[in-house]
Amino acid sequence: MFFAFQEPVMIRVVVEQPVESTGVADVLLGAFGLTGALIVGALALGLLFGAVLIGVKKMRERYNLEPVPDSEALKIT
Repeated sequence: MFFAFQEPVMIRVVVEQPVESTGVADVLLGAFGLTGALIVGALALGLLFGAVLIGVKKMRERYNLEPVPDSEALKIT
């Protein structure tokens, strides 16, 4: 008896524009973009690390700080 008083279900159909398909060229451009970003990041980190190493070397020369030779640090005589 309660089912007779329910309102009907309304369905609204939304028409959307079709999605453009992804082609081989799009995938290749995306892959090259990601590869390029990784290469740029690796180069930046390499330059930063190299600059730090050169800076440490120049600082040691400036203040006459010589590192302990490996033979003494490892106690090899």
